[in-house]
Amino acid sequence: MIPLDTLMLFIVTTFVIVLSPGPAAITVTAEAASNGFKRSTLIIAGIAAANVVFFGLSATGISALIIASSTLFSIIKWIGVLYLLYLGFGAIFSNAGPLSISASNKGRAAIHKTFLRGFILELSNSKALLYFSALLPQFIDISRPIAPQLITLCLITVLLDLFCYSLYAYLGYKSLRMSIKPFIIKWINRTTGCMLVFAGLKMATVEK
Repeated sequence: MIPLDTLMLFIVTTFVIVLSPGPAAITVTAEAASNGFKRSTLIIAGIAAANVVFFGLSATGISALIIASSTLFSIIKWIGVLYLLYLGFGAIFSNAGPLSISASNKGRAAIHKTFLRGFILELSNSKALLYFSALLPQFIDISRPIAPQLITLCLITVLLDLFCYSLYAYLGYKSLRMSIKPFIIKWINRTTGCMLVFAGLKMATVEK
């Protein structure tokens, strides 16, 4: 088992990181404002699933290999940068962009697409890769069985993802329930898009 003080430090650290506004939080909020709270849970599930993959990579040591390879790290980083810029400029210049405040079509294909949006967004986040590769090992006691510790920390991270991003989704959903004038919707789209573009540009400066 993980010592209680180490476990609490991990919970607090991860909670602060997850709760901090970022591309994932922006996307979840915008999706809830566009299509309701229920639809935004698909993006949240995608983000959580990507973090499970990160834990799997950390457990097998692949993430350390990615960090060690400048080429692999750069590929992942620039995929994330381009994806954020795509989402951001799509919201800024198109009324029907990915983050536009308007109801989208529903169906199995739309559900899968929404889930994948969250999954790809988090999986291509180079900062998340750095977190799981550099910070996560600090909470692992190599003198104890590794697998139970990773499973415990993974479950905690998933629960924190679900809780924190659900808060953002609720805020977005509440904005949907309010009577929002067209010019405010346009301002929200443009502001959200600019924030995603800014996040993409900041991600481009991340070094391993």
